[in-house]
Order: sequence, then C-alpha cells, then structure tokens
Amino acid sequence: MNRMVSRRALLGGMALGGAAAFLPGAAFAFRADGAALFPATNAFITGFVDRGELASTLACIGKGQEAPLYFGAGTQAMDSTRPVGPDTLWRLYSMTKPVTAMAAMLLIEDGKMGLDQPIADFLPAFRNMKVQDTPDGSITAVHPAKTPITVRQLLTHTAGLGYGIIQKGPIRDAYNKAGILGGQVSRLPIPGFADATPAPSLAAFADRLAELPLVYEPGTRWSYSVGLDLMGRVIELVSGQPFEAFLKARLFDPLGMTSTWFQVPASEVGRLTTNYAPVAGALIPIDPATSSIYLDKPPVPYGGGGLVSSARDYDRFLAMLLGEGATGGVRIMKPETARLAMSNLIDDSIDRKGTFIDGEGFGAGGRVSLPTSPTGEGLYGWAGAAGTVGFVDRRRGYRVGGYTQYMPSNALPFQADFGKNFYLDVMS
Repeated sequence: MNRMVSRRALLGGMALGGAAAFLPGAAFAFRADGAALFPATNAFITGFVDRGELASTLACIGKGQEAPLYFGAGTQAMDSTRPVGPDTLWRLYSMTKPVTAMAAMLLIEDGKMGLDQPIADFLPAFRNMKVQDTPDGSITAVHPAKTPITVRQLLTHTAGLGYGIIQKGPIRDAYNKAGILGGQVSRLPIPGFADATPAPSLAAFADRLAELPLVYEPGTRWSYSVGLDLMGRVIELVSGQPFEAFLKARLFDPLGMTSTWFQVPASEVGRLTTNYAPVAGALIPIDPATSSIYLDKPPVPYGGGGLVSSARDYDRFLAMLLGEGATGGVRIMKPETARLAMSNLIDDSIDRKGTFIDGEGFGAGGRVSLPTSPTGEGLYGWAGAAGTVGFVDRRRGYRVGGYTQYMPSNALPFQADFGKNFYLDVMS
C-alpha cells in the first residue's frame, strides 16, 4: 500500500531523537582531494555520521565540465556494511521536478507547445476551472478562474494548484480522497502518514485533479503544488509517448543516465539506500531497501517526486544544465532553451511572501537566485523530501549534489545547511 507523508510529518511534525548508537560511525572519504578542496562541506556532511545522526551522507561536486569529486561517509543502511558511493541509489523526491521541467522545455524547443500556451489546449478538462473563495477553505464556495492555466504556470508553481503536503482542510482531504498524491513513501503503515490510495494512472490523476477547485487564481501566487506531476501528463499528450519513455529517450539515454528510474529493477536493489524517519529518539527505517515501495511499478510516474537516481547520474543532468544544454559531446537542448529554463520565469507581481522562494526567483522546476540573493545571480536547482539537494551555480561554474535519506527533511539541518557550507568553501 502506498503511504503518503502527511503535511505535518513532511514539514516538521516528527521530533528528532538521539538514537545515535545504532548508526555507523566511521567516516569514509571517497576522494581525499574532494575532502581537502571542500573542507567545510566535508566536515559538515561527515559530522552527521560521526555523531550517529544519519546512516550515510555523500557530496558530489564538479567544476565546469570536469569529472566530479565524490566524498562522504557511512553505509547504505544502519545494518549494512556497504559504503555509499557514486552509484548508490537515492530517492530524489522533488529533485525530480527539474528533470520533468527540462523535458517540457524540450517540447517547447520543438515547437510542439508554447511557454504561455493554455494547458486546456491539451487537457480540455482544465478549460473552465473554479477557484476557492478562501484558500484552504470550503471547496464548494468557489468562483470561475479569471485566466486559464498556462504551461509556464505549471512549470513555476503559479497555476493555483494545491499539494497534499502543503494545503489544509477540505482541499487537502479532497486531494487525498481522489488519490492526487505527489509521490510514495512506504509499504508500511506509519503513524502520522496519510493513508491514501493513489490515482490508478497519470491520465486519471489529471482527470481527477481537473474536477477539484484551484487554491489560488492562476498567475497570482507561488504555491508549491502538483503542477510538475500534471506536466507529466501534458508531456505524454504532446509528445505522443508515455511520460517515462519520453524522459528515457530525450534525457536519460543521451546523457548516459543508466541508473535513474521510477521503479528500481530487482537486480539493482543492492545499491538502494534505506530511508529513515527520526521519531521519538530513534531513527526508524520507513522504507527498507530490500522491501522498498520503489521496487514496485508506481501507478503514476510522479513528475514532481517519483525518481530514484545515483549521484553519478544526477551529476550528468546537472552537467548538461551547466553546459547550457550540452555535456560530454552530447547536446540535449539549445543553449537559449537551457538559459531560458534556468532564468526567472515569474513576474515580480507574483506573491511569494512566506513561501519556499520568498525573495528569490523561479525557473522551470527550480529556484533561481536573483542579484539580491546572498550568492548573487546564477543559481538554479531544487531539493527533495528525503534530504537530497542539487543545483548548478552558473556564475562560478559549479554543479553540486548532496545526498542522504531521512524524512522529514527539516528534522536535521543537512539539507538546509549543505549549500551554506559549500559556499564557505568557494566564497572564503
């Protein structure tokens, strides 16, 4: 059974305990030069394992198009002796969003859809959407949307759609009842996690979503949402291919991303990490590798949070972005398409106060830094619900990935402070 993490659990409802004694404590540096070149980053990530707070951590950092450096600590699970490395498999969750967004940008580049084209051209059920009179209030007190949802808005979380991990009240309950979920967590019954049956297909996901009201007027507020999951359905309608097949043909195969899937093959389970939840003083395995829900074919290929990948594979994706559409002699998209995708695609009028991007911009599926940002312009990337983070710094020429597995991601400061420590190394 799919178990979806609740808003409370994902956004910090679980208490972090101190079951340190059960975790492997010895740090393992994959590349001594990586640890030496990025001492603050190395000390930060290995500290979690040395203190017994996480089973493992890994950094993957590349400069320009040079080979990346991998360094980290720990093993694939608390009860494993296999150290993590470049080919270890991690649940990416929302780090899937930039991948889906770049797939959409390829179709825009192909001329098969427009950035500001209404999605109702492909999904007629979204032609006459209703909007809640009060966000997160009644789902029957609604009014007609003033403007149509566009492709740009799906890519940038400005379509007015909701998210079960964000919304409250009747609209959240309606999402769960309809199986409008953003991913999967475990086969196990976990206290604090919403028990919901997912929509049986991506087509059903889209059809059911169209029947529910929007939370906000399209184009007015940045609202973290299932927009990139819905984009998966748009991609398959526009391309004429199943969403997974399009990703494989246009991104994964050309980039040599041979370890990126919505379903982990049984033959590769030996590389999969275990995912944990810090609960009342213990680290609980909520998705053990050997019985992981990711070994099953998901009913929906979640474009917003469904991929499992390795640090090596995701670095190839980031290298393509840093290379403005090309890496390793292979061009995936035109430079102008890549630059557009990683630029700020939302207008200043979009309300983002109190959101994950307060004071920042947003591109196709990822946060974009602005001139007023602490690091200045040039950053593009996003993070995942199980602690992972990935981004490119186009100004300084870096591609950066941080990997571990625990939920909720704010139970420990790994995700929140990973980038800060990286910039202690490169900006000092």
